[in-house]
Amino acid sequence: MHATLTHLPSPLLGVQIDTGSIISALIYSAIGIVLFALAFFVIVKIAPFSIRKEIEEDQNTSLGIIIGAVILGISMIISSAVQG
Repeated sequence: MHATLTHLPSPLLGVQIDTGSIISALIYSAIGIVLFALAFFVIVKIAPFSIRKEIEEDQNTSLGIIIGAVILGISMIISSAVQG
């Protein structure tokens, strides 16, 4: 069972807000953002070329698509790990 810190009354429809769930969501969101930034930093460091230069200056569209797919993949993995 999930322990709750307190319930706050909400003016909308008399709904109770679980502050424990809100705090947990904020913590997991912060952890997910840090892990995402770390993973992207590692990708940039292990690439044998400058990703920024290839995408911005050389207009390498295919690399942009690949990096976008990697970003989506990392995001899905972190999301699944956070949800359990």
